[in-house]
Order: sequence, then structure tokens, then C-alpha cells
Amino acid sequence: MIDIAYSLDAAIPGFYAWFGSIAIRVGGSKAEPRYPGRIHARSGVAIVLPGYIVLSTYQGGFDG
Repeated sequence: MIDIAYSLDAAIPGFYAWFGSIAIRVGGSKAEPRYPGRIHARSGVAIVLPGYIVLSTYQGGFDG
């Protein structure tokens, strides 16, 4: 989940989905060491397209 939070926060192109403890990440990036962000929703879907276009069901922040 931290990799998804990092990828969404950095707007790295990819497809992301999570439901409880199940997470799917196609594209994106591994989180940097000690990245403090997290997703505060139990489920969601997001697509990040090139050019910083983010389409997501998640509307929260990524603060730790």
C-alpha cells in the first residue's frame, strides 16, 4: 500500500487498486526509503496518465 500512496502522491503513471489488504499496482514505483505517506481509505481505484492526469476514487491526503 505504501508503494501505491507514493506513486499517487508523485503522479507516476499506472493503474492502482486496493481493497482491504489486497493491492494491485501496474506501473508506478516502489516508495523511497522512509516515505511517510499512507492511504486512509480501505478501498479505491486510481489511474494516473502521463501529463499528471490523475483519475481516482480516493480524495484524501497522503500524510503519515
